[in-house]
Amino acid sequence: MTQNSDLNSKSDSPKDARADDVFLWAYLHPRYWLTWLGVGLTWIPSLLPYSWIVAIGKVLGQASYYLADDRVHVTRVNLEKCFPELNNRERKQLLKKNFESVGVGIMEITMAWWWPTSRLEKLVHYKGLEHLNSESGTILMVMHFTTIELAGRMVTLRHSVDASYREHKNPVFEYIQRSMRHRFDPGSQLLHRRDMRGTMRSLRNGRIVWFSPDQDYGARHGIFVPFFNIPATTITSTSRLAKAGKAKVVPLVVTRLSDNPGYEFRVYPPLETIPSGDDYEDALVVNQFIEARIREHPEQYMWLHRRFKSRPEGEKDFYK
Repeated sequence: MTQNSDLNSKSDSPKDARADDVFLWAYLHPRYWLTWLGVGLTWIPSLLPYSWIVAIGKVLGQASYYLADDRVHVTRVNLEKCFPELNNRERKQLLKKNFESVGVGIMEITMAWWWPTSRLEKLVHYKGLEHLNSESGTILMVMHFTTIELAGRMVTLRHSVDASYREHKNPVFEYIQRSMRHRFDPGSQLLHRRDMRGTMRSLRNGRIVWFSPDQDYGARHGIFVPFFNIPATTITSTSRLAKAGKAKVVPLVVTRLSDNPGYEFRVYPPLETIPSGDDYEDALVVNQFIEARIREHPEQYMWLHRRFKSRPEGEKDFYK
């Protein structure tokens, strides 16, 4: 799930795009057969024991470490910039563990899509759910940990959540992903990413809205704010949405447990200082909170994104 970063963007869709949920016979055209086959094959791993799913995910991640050169390079650069206190051996170990985590995250998609609620419930340890009980709108600030797809399913076990997301160009996959999400949360409003009016409407109606502010959406959509002591383009939409929607900002982190099988689903208290009226200070609070959570489980964060792709004028591209 992703969100649009520009609060002032015009809406492409003034309401939940339910037209995308209607099955069309055209989806059975031969050009979409591979899509149907690929989605169908994701059901098979979901039948395996959880320990097998994790093990296969780690092997997948290990293979990616040797094959996905571009993503390995991006991850290596991010770790070098964010953890200068580590030596080369320590960073290499972290990099390999991170790719194992990415592989497990891919396998967790099969759990998010296909596992029955009764099976998934057994692995989730909830903390802080009381912070989601509010009559006002709630911006659920979700960070891009490798568990993010599974987090989207887990939250629906307790609450209905609205979310804006990036549409897929393949209409069959678009239909499937929306159907899967509505399957477990039929009351959810799945909003096209530019539908900020729909997002505002959800917040003003007291809904929980999924929002991820920890990626680089371009310099024109944000301001440079320190992240791991590095100027990083950070969107200001978090505080602007909170102000306009009269909503609170509540962080959520889902992490894999190392001492026993399963996950910690932790909802944190609202970030009380947002909105303060100062976009920079609010963005700094967001970045500092995210950084603190990453430092607790650095191997589980999605480092393969170019978080620092936008640079201040005159500064070289980190990733070239």
